[in-house]
Amino acid sequence: MSADTPHRIVLLRHAKAEWAQDSDLERPLADRGRKEAPLAGRWLAKQGLQPDLALCSTALRTRETWKLSVHELPHRPRTVYEERLYEASLGELIALVNETDEDVADLVLVGHNPGMHALADALAGTAEGDAGARMNRSGFPTAALAVVAFTGSWKAVEHGVGHLTDFWAPHA
Repeated sequence: MSADTPHRIVLLRHAKAEWAQDSDLERPLADRGRKEAPLAGRWLAKQGLQPDLALCSTALRTRETWKLSVHELPHRPRTVYEERLYEASLGELIALVNETDEDVADLVLVGHNPGMHALADALAGTAEGDAGARMNRSGFPTAALAVVAFTGSWKAVEHGVGHLTDFWAPHA
């Protein structure tokens, strides 16, 4: 792929989870989360977003969110469960995106806040309409999605390179 290749990063925050019992990593989705996760997948399908690759945190709530969301898509992308997404800093998230193979056009990250919001905010140098205002006003709630488009190499992803094309949340 060339330097002018269009790419999209879809950032999906896990759906509403139960409160921690023993282990934060093993928190399952709450009833509300099990209802909202498929809505996120339907929104992706309706927008025509068909990721080539999904990187999903290994936490139970993110795995359950992705499982319920991906069933709404017309084609299931290759999914990699990535431990580094759990509690990742902004720099770690950007480094993970930079590792994406150039044959991937659209990437979805299924992760946690504050990382998903911070990454969307950092990458989006510009925003479509009021997408940025809606994202920042909502605080990136559970099951929310942000779509950031950029042109170029995955290795060149850094602060401000993208355009926030859309933001969606179940209750926004």
